[in-house]
Amino acid sequence: MLATGLPQGAVPKLERPGPLRERVYEALLELITTRALRPGQHLVESELAGHLGVSRQPVREALQRLNTDGWVDLRPAQGAFVHKPTEEEADQLLTVRMLLEAEAARLAAANTGSAGVAELERLCAKGERAVLDDEVDVAVATNAEFHAKVMELAGNAVLAELAAQVGRRVRWYYTPVARQRGKQSWIEHRELIAAIADRDEERATAVMRAHTEHTRRTYHEREREDS
Repeated sequence: MLATGLPQGAVPKLERPGPLRERVYEALLELITTRALRPGQHLVESELAGHLGVSRQPVREALQRLNTDGWVDLRPAQGAFVHKPTEEEADQLLTVRMLLEAEAARLAAANTGSAGVAELERLCAKGERAVLDDEVDVAVATNAEFHAKVMELAGNAVLAELAAQVGRRVRWYYTPVARQRGKQSWIEHRELIAAIADRDEERATAVMRAHTEHTRRTYHEREREDS
């Protein structure tokens, strides 16, 4: 374990080319959304700079931007801390997610052919394997891929843009409940695939609404247990 609480191997390599401050921002955001940097954790510029192999300046700039975007809290005379979302923040975001994804499921059922269904089945099988192997990070990433594919199959660019704005935060909230949701989440994905394959818009909408509601409720239950 590193000084800032990062697991060994968790620090991503900074890809070139691109502005350094942008790459540092993306690296820190990835560490936050995967919860390698946990809500409430103190972020020390010098330590983060050392882990990322950069100077403190791009780290400082990245933390300021993360503060603006709501991922980090900058406290006078105390420093930077990973933002800890309130129950209300989480509920608002997960409710918006439910609305967006329910409509995406409906449109996907109306528009998707056999190739799209096959791709959803491939991702579902990958997620099911990850659950069986207790590979939580893979399950979380595959869950995000699955939902992104449904959004893509919906064929609505505006809807996809709105979903992308909340997607990373959804992943942030989903990570701590991924193991708890486990197999059931992928059973629900299978139900959604069946509705899309049958081109049943009403059933696809209902399945996705129930699916996202289960995640929202599970998140709140876990937060109350941990508090």
